[in-house]
Amino acid sequence: MDNIKEVYIKKLEKYCSYQDRCHFDVRMKLLSLKVYGDDLEEIMAHLVTENYLNEERYARSYARGKFRMKRWGKNKIKQNLQMKQISAYCIAKAMEEIVDEEYYKSLKEIMLKSIQKNHHLNELIKKDKAIKYAASRGYEAQLIFEVIKEFETNSDILS
Repeated sequence: MDNIKEVYIKKLEKYCSYQDRCHFDVRMKLLSLKVYGDDLEEIMAHLVTENYLNEERYARSYARGKFRMKRWGKNKIKQNLQMKQISAYCIAKAMEEIVDEEYYKSLKEIMLKSIQKNHHLNELIKKDKAIKYAASRGYEAQLIFEVIKEFETNSDILS
């Protein structure tokens, strides 16, 4: 059985080296490979000990990537990390990766795009669609309404 365990360890080391993984994903991978019980726990312990698995590193990388590439808001990122069973501590550390100025700028850009896409609609509907779109991307209501107020002061944007 030790030879088989070594094969799985090598396979999982490669799996974790390819990109950062969380404990939940690796555990699911092992279960899909029909590895259970003590063998599963030993492999997990090995991966953590050898730094192939690091929840904080994963959470930070995940938050950076989802914000920069997909332009997700903090709420959506947090929710997805919670679904992966990431600890509150690691989620808080992940949120540190998102720079407030960049975050606000990104929110303004996606809302402006939504307004421009719906240029043919009246002002109220354009605002409503932009608000709903930003909320669906995981941005906080308080920030969304700050951006709307900013757009309202510049009447050219909404007209």
